Amino acid sequence: MQPASIDKQINNYLPQVTVNQKKAVLTVVKTFAEQDENEYSEEFKKELDSRYDEYINGGKLVSEQQAKKRIKKIINGKSK
Repeated sequence: MQPASIDKQINNYLPQVTVNQKKAVLTVVKTFAEQDENEYSEEFKKELDSRYDEYINGGKLVSEQQAKKRIKKIINGKSK
């Protein structure tokens, strides 16, 4: 089923339901949307795992001060 078809069907049914039913549907839709916002992609999860493994196995770290310097340099470079 195509997304446009689903949207059309939802819109066709909305006039037939009560306000309380619409509120319930809205709550469900919001819950789905919030779940999607909070989920990381598989690619991002793999990258986090890789970096964590590197850290655990004694990989090179950057101090907070070094990180701030690098970030400041990047920000200043973009503003030019």
